[in-house]
Amino acid sequence: MRGSAFVTLLRSSARLRRAAAPVALCVGMAVALTACGSDEDPDAGTNGVGKLSAAGIEKKAKAAAESADAVRLSGTVVTDGQTYKLNMSLKEAGGTGSVSSKTGGTFELLRVEDELYLKADAGFWSHADGKGGDGGTSTPPSKADSEAAEKLDDKYVKVPEDDPAYKQLRGFTDKSVLLDGLLGLHGKRGKGDRAEIGGVRTIEVNGSEGAGGSLNVSLEGTPYPLQLARAGGAGTLTLSDWGKDFPLEAPAKGETVDYGSTLPST
Repeated sequence: MRGSAFVTLLRSSARLRRAAAPVALCVGMAVALTACGSDEDPDAGTNGVGKLSAAGIEKKAKAAAESADAVRLSGTVVTDGQTYKLNMSLKEAGGTGSVSSKTGGTFELLRVEDELYLKADAGFWSHADGKGGDGGTSTPPSKADSEAAEKLDDKYVKVPEDDPAYKQLRGFTDKSVLLDGLLGLHGKRGKGDRAEIGGVRTIEVNGSEGAGGSLNVSLEGTPYPLQLARAGGAGTLTLSDWGKDFPLEAPAKGETVDYGSTLPST
């Protein structure tokens, strides 16, 4: 009996060894595959710009931006000590959106070809002559100023092309001008970290290790610039809706006021 039991035990052990062999093989293969996975190409499944030099990535991003029919630009821009918040949709035929600042309030801009319109509330226009809006140190607007401002309240005011403000305001609605002025980096170009913006994989290209600004470029599809941090902390902008068209029409006559040859001084 004892001999019979020993034989049975040996047979059972042999079966266990035979079963364990493929299990061990599978475990070994899994470890090997995991090890291989750790060396996976970070550019697999991307548009390939991550393999380019920093200058090459920047060049691709600028070319993509220039060729796009439309873009939405939102975020902050700091210039001359003033912080402006922008939310503009732009294309070759014009643009529409809003601009705001702490001291100047908020106004909307609409440009259709060469016709430029500005829309704001009465509070904005009551400060247009410099009698308010600077933290309360200036004199309040006169009764005549307030009455004029009420007439312009929430109306599209056509900006005359010979008004000094026309060129400045038009710049906010001009895709080429705005992007050319914002997308430039300064200093020696370098490649930064990979990240995700809005669920899209990106790679950073920067100037002077970030001191000269940085640009996150899409690693998926067309290499559009998706986020810009301007040099010297001069604002951060998100660029989205590349190539997505949007309606652009001049306002109805009942919504428009023709102020004359010049706007109130702003």
